[in-house]
Amino acid sequence: MVNRDRMDAGLIYDPTDPALADLQVEALEVLYDFNATRPSQGAEREALMRRMFASVGTNCYIEPPLRSNWGGRNVHLGNDVYANFNLTLVDDAPIRIGDNVMFAPNVVVATAGHPVMPELRRRAAQFNLPVTIGDNVWIGAGALIMPGVTIGDDSVIGAGSVVTRDIPAGVVAVGSPCRIVREIGEHDRQFYWRDRRIDITVDDYIAGFTS
Repeated sequence: MVNRDRMDAGLIYDPTDPALADLQVEALEVLYDFNATRPSQGAEREALMRRMFASVGTNCYIEPPLRSNWGGRNVHLGNDVYANFNLTLVDDAPIRIGDNVMFAPNVVVATAGHPVMPELRRRAAQFNLPVTIGDNVWIGAGALIMPGVTIGDDSVIGAGSVVTRDIPAGVVAVGSPCRIVREIGEHDRQFYWRDRRIDITVDDYIAGFTS
């Protein structure tokens, strides 16, 4: 089995392989162009994203700078994905992001790991495990999503969390390591923050605000 096949299979491989390095540099060149765009160059950014990512849905927006090991080549974006500043995607393995996902600033999604065995780490040995983020997930500022994790639909990951295990759908989870705090329920349909009551219906919000 060649090194690239071992990488794709989640086995231990050599990331310093020159053949891999050449592919990686090619992808990073496009990412460099994306990060160099001006705020007014929305069309250029969208076109570059479609070159960078494995797949991109509609109405996706990523605030530069974006960091990505493979320039997004192994990243699949759903529809209506928003990422604030300094999103880092360690995309040595596939990262699958669903619809209506929001990333706060400084989030890291990592698929790469290294063996604990010192002799292998001295030789830069690596393995990769895919990450899946479901639909309508909100990930708070500074959260770290570790290799192999799946986050279920509608869940919220609190700021500063370190997510080392799967998180089910429809929960609020926070901490290091990240743990479920509660299910999302009726209280969340009435209050948007602590004792601040939601004063608008979803239909009114969709219809828009008037002065």
